[in-house]
Amino acid sequence: MALSDEFLDDLRRRADIESTVSSYVSLKRKGKILTGLCPFHNEKTPSFTVYPETQSYYCFGCGNGGDVITFIRNIENLDYMEAVKFLADRHGVSMPQDGFDAGLSKKRTEMYGANREAARFFHAKLYSPEGRQGLEYFYSRGLTDDTIRHFGLGYAPNSWHELENYLVSKGYSQQLLYEANILRSTVKNGKRYYYDAFKNRAMFPVIDLRGNVIAFSGRRIHDEDSDRKYVNTSDTLVYKKGSNLFALNFAKKSKSDSIILCEGNLDVISLHQAGFTNAVAGLGTALTEEQAHLLSHYAGEIFICYDSDEAGQKATRKAINILGKTTLKVRIIHMTGGKDPDEIIQKFGAEGFRRCLDSAANDVEFSLLSERSKYDISSPAGRSDYLKAAAAVLASLNSPVELDIYISRLSEEFSVNKDAIAAQVKIERAKRAKKQRNELYREVRDAVINQGDKINKVNTQRAKALRAAKAEEILIASFMSDPELYRKLESKLSPELFVTDFNRRVFSAISERSKDGRPIGLSFLASEFTPDEISVIARIETLSTDISNSLRECEDCINVLKDEKNRHIGVKPSEMSDEDFINLFK
Repeated sequence: MALSDEFLDDLRRRADIESTVSSYVSLKRKGKILTGLCPFHNEKTPSFTVYPETQSYYCFGCGNGGDVITFIRNIENLDYMEAVKFLADRHGVSMPQDGFDAGLSKKRTEMYGANREAARFFHAKLYSPEGRQGLEYFYSRGLTDDTIRHFGLGYAPNSWHELENYLVSKGYSQQLLYEANILRSTVKNGKRYYYDAFKNRAMFPVIDLRGNVIAFSGRRIHDEDSDRKYVNTSDTLVYKKGSNLFALNFAKKSKSDSIILCEGNLDVISLHQAGFTNAVAGLGTALTEEQAHLLSHYAGEIFICYDSDEAGQKATRKAINILGKTTLKVRIIHMTGGKDPDEIIQKFGAEGFRRCLDSAANDVEFSLLSERSKYDISSPAGRSDYLKAAAAVLASLNSPVELDIYISRLSEEFSVNKDAIAAQVKIERAKRAKKQRNELYREVRDAVINQGDKINKVNTQRAKALRAAKAEEILIASFMSDPELYRKLESKLSPELFVTDFNRRVFSAISERSKDGRPIGLSFLASEFTPDEISVIARIETLSTDISNSLRECEDCINVLKDEKNRHIGVKPSEMSDEDFINLFK
């Protein structure tokens, strides 16, 4: 449905882009703009820019840009109308009710409903005679009924069709349930058969930050069973495992400025029950950059609390590298007396885990210990190799005081002159600086390529008509910055003058709004263009800061377009007006 300019203007004023983006990205002011690390791609040098004056943003690294609606659309994985409703709900703006909940949005809403009903079904089964073994399993892990209810835990019955029949009776189609990964299917003799995705398992619902049930994790009840330990929901329309975290909906309400990152759901639940309500876990995959950025929105410090076995330590090292790209301070919990948080709490209670938390090492100490385990320090060669590896770890430190403390500690332990270790650190810093320069070069190169690819994908004619396209973009940027310029040049311009189809569409949209005296801006164009197209328009809008936005400049661009149009359509000089001929000759 079409949203009125009045509604969009009200929404844009209330959903200020600076405050909206700041809840997801750490921004620093630079004059009239704000910059930060882009939430849509991995980068070390901030290229994500917010423009409060135009209520827009643009990333010069990946080419993602738009208005506040586009930002929410991209970061929350919503369609256009869902993003509008998301902002309207957040800021108390009444949403027009004439049929916006259609198409993809309707399917998403139905999928949320199906997941919610499935969660209710599983929880009810847990407390039925049929679910006794599931309830006994949770009791055996030390969970109370209050905790079970708090997390909505449940039991999937030992049946292939009980959940299917229940949800179909509630009006949900098998196809929708299949797309939600609540059901799975097989084909026999050319006919498709559906069956429950979860059978005879302890069930853990995954809930997003808005309180929607979006997925499930099902654990086998008896470890001696041959079934795989966990069965998890695959990615769906409402769920992407690499973008969500188990129990973040609860942890974000914690008063702590830290997050405890665990491996398993039961570790998290045990910690919450013991009072550590800032615990979260991944969802069946290694920590992703998206999850790391998400965590940085809710805390300043993170405690990595992975299992103490080799697989857990390997995952810890990977997590340190990923979290190191965020603003989070990283600490690593070393668990003495148990392999995971659940076991520590079972053996030593909440105080036992608190001791582990209080003695957590920082990422440097963990890396030094990890390197130490690789070498035989009883031999001179082993000590030498370890100290070189330790120097490489210390090369990442920026604090001279912290560096001196670690160098002094190594010097005393291994009876090696401090100057020798410091010299090795200097060598490693030079290597590190060279590596960072190469990474920065690749980042900038990839940014240019990615941005160019996105622009050329949207405006497929741009590369072959670059001079005309640039003139078109200057005109569009000028008119978006100062609509009065368009009104002064209206008689000299028409969509037919534009060489590239995409820029012609953008100009047509702007000119139609100008003729009707309607406002011009990304928020008023977002419903007419795809997110990728809006990103390209956002890039064009940023040009207004580097051009004169003058009548003379616009007239020069019009002359360029006339020239290029004549080149493309092959108009004969004898058929040109005197003015066009003189411009062509020039």
